Amino acid sequence: MKIDLSGKTAVITGSTAGIGYAIARGMAQAGANVIVNGRNVATVERAIIALKTEVAHANVRGIAADVGTAAGCAALVAQQTFADILVNNVGIFGPQDFFDTTDSDWLHVFEVNVMAGVRLSRAYLPAMMQRGWGRILFISSESALNIPIDMIHYGVTKTANLAVSRGLAKRAAGTGVTINAILPGPTLSDGLEAMLKEQQQASDLSMEETAAAFVMQHRPSSIIQRAASVEEVANLVIYAASPQASATTGAALRVDGGVIDSLC
Repeated sequence: MKIDLSGKTAVITGSTAGIGYAIARGMAQAGANVIVNGRNVATVERAIIALKTEVAHANVRGIAADVGTAAGCAALVAQQTFADILVNNVGIFGPQDFFDTTDSDWLHVFEVNVMAGVRLSRAYLPAMMQRGWGRILFISSESALNIPIDMIHYGVTKTANLAVSRGLAKRAAGTGVTINAILPGPTLSDGLEAMLKEQQQASDLSMEETAAAFVMQHRPSSIIQRAASVEEVANLVIYAASPQASATTGAALRVDGGVIDSLC
């Protein structure tokens, strides 16, 4: 199977590092015109340089905007008025006990993890429906179904991603636009590496080994028994964004390493 996204414009939020960067690279390799997004100009420019170095003839440009705010979403849309593919990847997480999580903490994580995707989908979806083709993908998490006790607020936002994507898929029924959620499991992204850095430095283990130990301690139902790579997650996103995935919509697509212990 050869995925060809030539002529398609893909907007990927939070794509200067981690899973988002891997998705941007995969989209560029498939021939898409890629819009990289991050909160500041320096990180966006570094990502563009890296992508053009790694992918020959990559068609990439960047937009610095904090899409965790209404103003940031508006700024992004003002600079990129249309999209064939929208990947709502931006997200924040971090362990925090429920009783220490304030109202402002809840609202902040909801703004970033949920409302960014809501606002950008509202901006880009109508034209997709009119053109008769489009792809919107929400990067959710296995935590949407396995609510983590130490990140309840995060889990709630990832469950919301499932509800929004399913509802939007039904709203776009029959238009040729597909809308899906992707559910990664523990993934060795920049965020996880930062969280595990001290633990890894205090041991004789590599980061991959430290991440595998973390997975087996906190997600013992994992079947692959390790953290996924960002490329493994991006591969599913690229497929779901492709013409070949035209009959897949309203779905929660797992790339969780088998963490979720259910048949459906």
